[in-house]
Amino acid sequence: MAQVLIEATNLEVRYGGIAAVRGISFAVEENEVVCLIGANGAGKTSTLKALARMLPSHGEIHYGSERIDTLRGHELIGRGLALVPEGRGVFSRLTVAENLAMGAYHRSDRPGIAVDLERIYTLLPRLGERAAQVAGTLSGGEQQMLAIGRALMGRPRLLLLDEPSMGLAPLMVEKIFEVIRTVAAEGMTILLVEQNAKLALELCSRGYVMESGVISVADTAERLLADPRVRAAYLGE
Repeated sequence: MAQVLIEATNLEVRYGGIAAVRGISFAVEENEVVCLIGANGAGKTSTLKALARMLPSHGEIHYGSERIDTLRGHELIGRGLALVPEGRGVFSRLTVAENLAMGAYHRSDRPGIAVDLERIYTLLPRLGERAAQVAGTLSGGEQQMLAIGRALMGRPRLLLLDEPSMGLAPLMVEKIFEVIRTVAAEGMTILLVEQNAKLALELCSRGYVMESGVISVADTAERLLADPRVRAAYLGE
């Protein structure tokens, strides 16, 4: 029986007097790929940032056997939780290789780091071609590849992906999702926030629909794809 890897209970995120996330509860099991979909401003990004401890929150967050809502963000990297933020967040003045090295800053196993670097260059060959290039000069799609590669260099158990397709051309979106499918097939646990609801639901096994800071629908991806409310609101049908 699959074990829950991360679980939020009554999670709330506030910006001053505004509640962005209003007491939601959800869980993601080990080796599962789950998505959060919803309109802009629904609270999806705030939810991911709270899980990664980049935002203060109320409620409980359990990761594995540990409660983590009292920890700081940098304490989670060594525990195997990595966030690929909306907007990529690459170190623009560092090279591609230096950015990838930053993803493994908490590791001391140099042989393992070297193996993982070669794996990243195999998985994302564009990064290998541009290893010495300054990250700020990459295209948006290449920066997204770099942000994912940097997160993978930490050998995460749980990968939080925030809007990986945002602002990218269709061909680049296809390449990015091919990489996500590959790491998912290898057993990576993924929680995905994605504006393209159809693409997200076709990738994931389950999904949560967020509206105005609450989870309005939770079901299998197959049922959500067939749900008339979801189709009308998020699939343009």
